[in-house]
Amino acid sequence: MLERHVPEQRIYIRSEKTTRYLRFSPLAQTLVGTTVAASFSWMVVASVSLAIQSISENSKKEQAEVLQSAYESRLAQLASERDQRSLEAQTSLERFYIALDQVSLQQSEMLKLEEERRELGRGLKIMQRKLQDAIKSRDEAQERSDALLADLQSVTGNLNSQLGSANDTEETLAFVTNALEDIVIERDALSKTSTRMKEHVATLELDAALLQERGNQIFDRLEDAVDIALSPMSKALDRKGINSNALISEVKRGYSGTGGPLTPLEISTESLLADEMSARASGLLRDLDRVNLMKLAMRKVPLGHPVAGSYRYTSGFGYRRDPKTGGRRLHKGTDMAGPLNTKIVSAGDGVVTFAGTQSGYGRLVKIKHSQGFETFYAHLNKIMVKSGQKVSLGDQIGAMGNSGRSTGVHLHYEIRLGGQSINAKNYMEAAKNVF
Repeated sequence: MLERHVPEQRIYIRSEKTTRYLRFSPLAQTLVGTTVAASFSWMVVASVSLAIQSISENSKKEQAEVLQSAYESRLAQLASERDQRSLEAQTSLERFYIALDQVSLQQSEMLKLEEERRELGRGLKIMQRKLQDAIKSRDEAQERSDALLADLQSVTGNLNSQLGSANDTEETLAFVTNALEDIVIERDALSKTSTRMKEHVATLELDAALLQERGNQIFDRLEDAVDIALSPMSKALDRKGINSNALISEVKRGYSGTGGPLTPLEISTESLLADEMSARASGLLRDLDRVNLMKLAMRKVPLGHPVAGSYRYTSGFGYRRDPKTGGRRLHKGTDMAGPLNTKIVSAGDGVVTFAGTQSGYGRLVKIKHSQGFETFYAHLNKIMVKSGQKVSLGDQIGAMGNSGRSTGVHLHYEIRLGGQSINAKNYMEAAKNVF
């Protein structure tokens, strides 16, 4: 069958003395051709496979670069939003203090107006007493004048004998008439003064009512501002089951020196605005004191972020595949990767209980916080605190590294409550709009 399609081939090799030939049977030709064709096909398939693999690797690399670029852009956007929220909170607090100063000035003005009103009231009472005395003197003079006129009429029949007495009586009547005219003039002047005083008192009462209305508007805005400032902090603590009242009581014990919490304003009880304004001012100052105490309290628990720089989450809290052994193990912290020596800061106020090297953790810093919280900062490249040192929220405690049982530069961050590990990411997200 092969001979019909692949005839035998011979290749002659001639020399000077002899002639030889090489014989290629149909089966040999078929085997050689099949081998050549298979080799050529394998080369084509291998070349195409390598080309596809190269294109796929380039595509995956480009896709990873695009994802990384988008992730970094999102991180930059989130950092910008966090800074913007922090600036808005600071601006609101500054406006709050400015409004509080305005309230204080208005209260001073109201007290001054109240003092002027009391002075005018006392002056009006004095004027009224003088007017009553003048009217009484006028009535007495009128009575004396009537008596003198009666005496004059009784002695008109004996003018010659009583000439000297008549002259005296005439002089007395003239004096009394002049005195009555002076009293009438003084009475009219006092009446005009009293009218002006009443008008001035009415104006003062209107000004006081306007001041009260404006004060009520300012107090409404201040109370709203205090509620806006207090609500996120209370919610951040309540979501995590932290007893805010116990935390505030602890802060009060630690900040009990002179010049601590604000005290209620002292307002005169004679003021028309005393009851309402003093009550609202005292309540507002109590709320402001609670805001300040809440801000101090939130620094006592680890609600801050430990990485002061760019980073990305590489592993969360919970069971995962171990990067070293490949087995399934519980991961008690949150891993955040970033550049070498990225700034690592304290997540809250506390005391350093350990600063050194520990098996598996590498270079490790432990910080004890209030309410039974403790934070771990592991795999550091540098440690910048000592055991027993007090630290505050945002203080640098070390630099990100790759020490201990680690596959690359990152921070292993743990939060423990009562000795039990909890998800640190939830606490970082709970207060991201507060600090």
